[in-house]
Amino acid sequence: MDNPSARRTGPGPANTVRLRQWLARERGVHLADYEALRQWSVADIARFWQAMWDYFDLRSPTPVRAVLASAGMPGARWFEGAELNYAAQVARHAAAADAAGVPAIVFRNERLMAEDRTVEIGWGELVEEAAALAASLRALGVERGDRIAAYLPNIPEAVVAFLACASLGAIWSVAAPDMGVGTVRDRFRQIEPKVLIACDGTVYGGKVVDRRALVAQLAGELPSVQTLVLVPYLERAGGSAAVFDTAGVRARVHSWDRLLATSARVAPEPLPFDHPLWIVYSSGTTGLPKAIVHGHGGIVLEMLKGETFHLDLQPSVVDGRAGGERLLWYSSTGWIMWNLAVSVLLSGTTACIYEGHPSHPGPQTLWRYADAVRATFFGAGAAYYSACMKAGLSPRRVADVSRLRALGATGSPLPAEAYAWGWREVRPDIWWAVVSGGTDISGSFLAGTPELPTVPGEMQARALGSDVQAWDEAGRPLVDEVGELVCAQPMPSMPLFFWGDADGRRYRESYFDMYPGGSGRPAAWRHGDWLRITPSGGAVIYGRSDATLNRHGHRLGTSELYRVVEAVPEVLDSLVVDIEFLGRPSFMPLFVVLRDGLVLDEPLRETLRQRIRGELSPRFVPDEIVQAPEVPRTLTGKKQELPVKKLLLGRALADVVNPDACANPRAFDWYGDYAARHAAGGSA
Repeated sequence: MDNPSARRTGPGPANTVRLRQWLARERGVHLADYEALRQWSVADIARFWQAMWDYFDLRSPTPVRAVLASAGMPGARWFEGAELNYAAQVARHAAAADAAGVPAIVFRNERLMAEDRTVEIGWGELVEEAAALAASLRALGVERGDRIAAYLPNIPEAVVAFLACASLGAIWSVAAPDMGVGTVRDRFRQIEPKVLIACDGTVYGGKVVDRRALVAQLAGELPSVQTLVLVPYLERAGGSAAVFDTAGVRARVHSWDRLLATSARVAPEPLPFDHPLWIVYSSGTTGLPKAIVHGHGGIVLEMLKGETFHLDLQPSVVDGRAGGERLLWYSSTGWIMWNLAVSVLLSGTTACIYEGHPSHPGPQTLWRYADAVRATFFGAGAAYYSACMKAGLSPRRVADVSRLRALGATGSPLPAEAYAWGWREVRPDIWWAVVSGGTDISGSFLAGTPELPTVPGEMQARALGSDVQAWDEAGRPLVDEVGELVCAQPMPSMPLFFWGDADGRRYRESYFDMYPGGSGRPAAWRHGDWLRITPSGGAVIYGRSDATLNRHGHRLGTSELYRVVEAVPEVLDSLVVDIEFLGRPSFMPLFVVLRDGLVLDEPLRETLRQRIRGELSPRFVPDEIVQAPEVPRTLTGKKQELPVKKLLLGRALADVVNPDACANPRAFDWYGDYAARHAAGGSA
């Protein structure tokens, strides 16, 4: 059942309606509804992206020679001749925002939450600090194209450092302090950073996480690092004052405070449209993660488009007056959603950031934070909402949710029950902004707008400027059938290249191996998700196509099975894999995590079987249902089906997973034992 009442609760029409009005007035393009707008946006992608440039009044000191010089993939060239700078776009909002008394960043951590205190940073202050740090970094020898690596939590200093880096044309890359030294080393060693900016530690879930020894080790294992910048954060987070032992650190060591104390300033310099902005990484569950490079121009355009039209955000200052828009999207710096949350600064929107466990000391914490900082948009991973729902949390009973107009979700499919929970327990008119895209494009393929109806379990639409389709194996488009998610035309935010991939082979193999083009047909980007486009234009993701259940020729996305299984009250979490042994029958075990104190017995197993049989198909009833202590997940919260599948196929644990890249690496010990027992023919 859809929720037609879940519409925009702010002033005026949805931003997609405003865009159609602007196109009619400025371009003579008259479009009746969102779907007409979307179709127009992919019918002439160069014209659409030129419209985005003009709509957001982007400025280049040099003329644009061509919006799209080459439309092939990979290798499309966008806005040749144009120059801009991500940090300069942020700085454009400083004067008006400061005059209206609107902060750029609102911040709390666990300590500030306990003390009911908030730190606010003004736009001018943010720009000034970034300019001072940029001047100090330049004095230390940082030049265009140099890499700056950061090992920082989600704190204001991370935003300042990123903007300083972007100002200089250096290339930013960040890892979260919950990542182990091996994971961080594998990422940063590939890009050979000149500078490492690191904190002494943080506090998470009430526990002190001291990272001084790890930072020293990391600096020693990155021979390219010439300068180590230390950010003293541990004491401010609620830990004890920490003295960093610099003995044995080869790099020059500087304190953050000293670098910001300089009287010099460096303003953002214009850079070519495709100059590298940041390097982000694939999940890296096995092997070295892909070091994905995105450019200034593509990211500025994609972020402005996505935040304005698919999150329906307004600037925090409208017509010189404070409009009150504030986005809170809970994320660590190790997830691409941190990049999105920070990028609302591009459109002049206040970013509310939180460092700490979202449910410490209780599940109400993040909702009370949203209340305290007057957030209007609340975003998190889909798993977070499912956890709130399972905990029986009612946000409207523990916090003032009257200012919230939207809930954002991504990371994994949001179950239909969570939509209903949001309308029931947050607000009946709340808009669910559910998006799906990824690190690879730093944006969304599937998203929505408040002008469309919301159907539980579906994303509202395909994103503007993203020629997303569901294809079968032969490359034929499908409607109302499950197929591979492909993007048939380039987007400005697609990767420029992978760092260290000199001939582009790894890039091509990652996205274009299945639909490489040829015989007059262009190549298409295969994203690796199962997708169904509904007849009404909505979209449903069915999980990763490399983790699909294939029972006797019938395919099913794992998320469909999880939806059914996790609707059972006793089940907190679940994981399923489909194992095909050479010369042996296939085997599909289902692992379930139950509520505390519960034990999986035969009646509960039968309940699960009946649910799957009745709501899905008898074909997908598991061969075995096993109680597990937890489900292994990546640092971004995704279930790690493929490594478990490989364990059951006989691979060694060390060969299938990098523990430092996992949120709960010890979980694999149990699955390794299960695999050994299963291989020996024993019972789990």
